[in-house]
Amino acid sequence: MRVVVAGASGFIGQRLCPAIEAAGHQVRAMTRHPADYLGVGEAVQGDVDDPSTLPAALEGCDAAFYLVHALDDDDFEKKDARAATAFGVAAAEAGLKRIVYLGGLGDDRDDLSAHLRSRREVEGLLGAGGVPVSVVRAGIVVGHGGISWELTRQLVEHLPAMVTPKWVETKCQPIGVDDVVRYLVGVLELPDTGVFEVGGPDVLSYKQMMQRVAGVEGRKLPMVAVPVLTPGLSSRWLTFVTDVDVTTARNLIDSMSNEVVVRDPRIRELVPFEPQPYDDQVRQALDEGAQARGQSSKSRA
Repeated sequence: MRVVVAGASGFIGQRLCPAIEAAGHQVRAMTRHPADYLGVGEAVQGDVDDPSTLPAALEGCDAAFYLVHALDDDDFEKKDARAATAFGVAAAEAGLKRIVYLGGLGDDRDDLSAHLRSRREVEGLLGAGGVPVSVVRAGIVVGHGGISWELTRQLVEHLPAMVTPKWVETKCQPIGVDDVVRYLVGVLELPDTGVFEVGGPDVLSYKQMMQRVAGVEGRKLPMVAVPVLTPGLSSRWLTFVTDVDVTTARNLIDSMSNEVVVRDPRIRELVPFEPQPYDDQVRQALDEGAQARGQSSKSRA
């Protein structure tokens, strides 16, 4: 199969492209700046915000991974909707047989955040042109370079203690980035499309996640929850102690009131393997971060 990856140079995409190739498929890495792309596969210019670039990027492909979102934009819902619509139409015109989309967990019976509602909308818009869509819904993805992981790590490492809002008690089911990639490749090769929920073996509150990161690092993290720290104040507070911008932080924090846990575990039978426990996810992410910082220091020397 020839597979195009929209978002090939991102957090998931740069890990997914080698895995697709290792599974025996040809990779076309879609990026806005192909001359700068150093990863696996044939680099091709394409921008989901510029529909005129999509026909050439998708030509001759059999399937696509869609890993694009615009959380750093104040108007991300409309922007993501326009991009998904354009991509779905272009995929149909190019004759693609399948689109695989990485979405977000969350119970549709809940009052979902704008972020999670947008992810649901994108699921439908990608298939509006008629191409079957496989959706892999995940919660917190743990791995070096991931926004949610970096928020967690930097909060733990930069603060001796933490005054927290009520959302730290919300349950989630974190999953390691390598396991997400393994599920994505597995879903590509399933005979049928559908919605698949993925997570690691541990269901934890955000508070427990941060305290376990601190434990892995050999430190303690006292935490006191207060009821008056609103999402807006939380996001601005995060920008003082992390390098995540205010808009992205706000959009992520709005989702932290929604439980993101697996309700339908059937993917475990369709793509069978044992996902990493949370503490192992943390150790791997910390090791990769330390290696990346070490390489960066050497390149500046």
